[in-house]
Amino acid sequence: MTDPNRAVVERFYHAFAQRDAEAMVACYSDDVVFSDPIFGTLRGADAGDMWRMLLSRAEQLEVHVDDVRANGDSASAHWRASYRFGPRARRVVNDVQARFQLRDGLICHHDDSFALWSWSRQALGLPGLLLGWSPLLQGKVRRQAFEGLRSYQQRRG
Repeated sequence: MTDPNRAVVERFYHAFAQRDAEAMVACYSDDVVFSDPIFGTLRGADAGDMWRMLLSRAEQLEVHVDDVRANGDSASAHWRASYRFGPRARRVVNDVQARFQLRDGLICHHDDSFALWSWSRQALGLPGLLLGWSPLLQGKVRRQAFEGLRSYQQRRG
């Protein structure tokens, strides 16, 4: 018998691999709290809109998930996304460890952890290699991500 919380996490990543943002968002509670090194903390609709935005922009996206585990109301997964990023379409492979809290069959807390410097070296090229460790560049990446999300939300109305 499959653990129902594990099944929710597996459904989330299956939707991600299929580029189905609405099915991903359906796995979240209305008050979900999402966090990662790029977007920081997003709550509720902002978390869903982040996935909608990312999938609407994704070029040559491949998502692989493994090691999905659930224990009571907690779950975890390891996943890897490969995609093209930015105007130069640089290949990025992001290796992520995810942790979840679930409530009433939905994800209410989702925390993605990955090395921001590793991501910036791939996504930004030489500036990311030389300065990806610095709080200045990391802050700029976060600001641009958040501004991109707000712009996406304004266009959607």
